[in-house]
Amino acid sequence: MGQNSKMALIYGLEDKPAPGPASLAAIQHILASIVGIVTPTLVIGGILGLGAHVPYLIAMSLFVSGVATFIQSNRVGPVGSGLLSVQGTSFAFLGAILAAGMSVKNAGGTPEDILAMIFGLCLVGCLVEVVLSQFIDKLGRIVNPTVTGVVITVIGLSLVKVGFTDFAGGATAGENLGKPVNLMLGSIVVVVILIATFVGKPMVRISAIMIGLIAGTLVAALMGMVDPSPISKAQLIALPIPFKFGFSFDLGLFLPMAFLYLVTAIETSGDLTANSVISGQPVRGELYLKRIKGGVLGDGVNSGLAAIFNTFPNTTFSQNNGVIQMTGVASRHVGRYIALFLVILGFFPVIGSVFLLIPKPVLGGATLVLFGSIAVAGIRILASEPIDMRRVYIMAVSFGLGLGVTLVPDATQHLPVLLKQVVATPITLSGLSAIILSLAIPEGAKSPTEDVEV
Repeated sequence: MGQNSKMALIYGLEDKPAPGPASLAAIQHILASIVGIVTPTLVIGGILGLGAHVPYLIAMSLFVSGVATFIQSNRVGPVGSGLLSVQGTSFAFLGAILAAGMSVKNAGGTPEDILAMIFGLCLVGCLVEVVLSQFIDKLGRIVNPTVTGVVITVIGLSLVKVGFTDFAGGATAGENLGKPVNLMLGSIVVVVILIATFVGKPMVRISAIMIGLIAGTLVAALMGMVDPSPISKAQLIALPIPFKFGFSFDLGLFLPMAFLYLVTAIETSGDLTANSVISGQPVRGELYLKRIKGGVLGDGVNSGLAAIFNTFPNTTFSQNNGVIQMTGVASRHVGRYIALFLVILGFFPVIGSVFLLIPKPVLGGATLVLFGSIAVAGIRILASEPIDMRRVYIMAVSFGLGLGVTLVPDATQHLPVLLKQVVATPITLSGLSAIILSLAIPEGAKSPTEDVEV
C-alpha cells in the first residue's frame, strides 16, 4: 500500500517543490483547515461570553497553528514527526474547556479570569502528552481501537448539543431560539455542504464546510441578520503576548483536561499512521516509531505553546491527509509555506473578526456536520476490529455512563466536588470506563451465553 501511494505522488516527502507549486499546495491545505482552526474559538467565545477578546483569540489560533505546523513538519530536534502534518485547534478539548470556563464564570469570574484558568489548565495538561509520547508504543492495553473509538464517539455526540443549540439560534437567543428562520439558515448550510461534498470537484469537496459558511452568511446578510460592526471595531495588527490573560489552576477542573491529552495522543498516532501510508512511508519499524513519538511529543509541545500564546490545545488535522492524497504533494517542505501563511494571518485580528459576522444558525449548521462527523469517525474506529462480547460490554457500559451524565447531569450533584468534576464530564467518564474495563476483562473472555445458538 505504501509503495502504491509513493508511486502516485508528484512530490515525495523529501522533495522540494518550486515556490509556485509549493504555495498552491499550501493554500489548499489552509482552505481545508482554516475553519477547523478557528471554529473551536468561535464556539468557546460565544458560549463563555468572551466578547471583544474573540478576534485576538482567533488571530492567536492561526499564529500558533503556523508555528506548530512548522515544528511538526520540519522536526526540531526530537520534536515533530517530520511529515507534512498540519496542526490546528483541537475539537476534542471543547467540552472540558467549556465546563472549566462555565465553572469560573458561575463563580463570578471575568472573561480574563476564565481565559487565565483555561490556559493554565492547558499548559499543565500538555505535560501529560509530552510524557506519554515516550511510552506511546508500550501502552497497547489502553491505546487501542476500543478505547479510542469510545472516546472519540462520545466527544462527537456530546458536542452535538452545542452545534444544535447554535443551529436553533444560539445559547443567548432567548425566546428566539428555534425560530423558523434560524432553522432554515442552519438547514441551508447543511444542504450546501452536502452538495459541495457529493457533487463538487475534489477542491470543492475539501472546502465544503467553508463554502457552506459563506453561502449561509450571504443568505443571512440578504435577510439583514449580519452585523458588520465587529470588523469596524477590530484592531488591525496584534502581536503575540505570552500569558496575556494570566495563569490560574484548579485540580478538579484539570483532571478531565489531563485525560483528553491521552486521547489526543492516541488520535495523533492514528493521523500520523495514515499520513505515513499516503506519503509512501513505512508504518512499522524504528523510523515509523520515531515519527510517532516525535509527532505526539510535537502535539504536547505545540499545545504548551498554544497555552502560552493565548489559544487552545493543538493537534494534527486528519483532513489534511486528504489534501496530500488529492494533490499528490507529500513534501514536508510545503509545511514551511503553510506555516508562513498561517503566521501572517495570525498577526491581523481583523481577519478573525470576519468570522464574527457568521450568524449563530449558520455556524450551527456547519458545526452540526463537523461534530456529527467526529462521532462517525469514532464509530468507524470501533468497527475496524471484530466486535466480540468483550468489546460489546466495554462499549455498552462506557456509552451508558458517558451519555447518562450528559442526559441526567443532576445524577452527580451529591458527589464530592473533586469527584463530581471528573465523572460529570462525559468524555472523561466514558474514557476511564473503557480503559478500566479493557484492563479488567481479559482478552478472549466470553459470556456464558455467547456461544449459545438462538
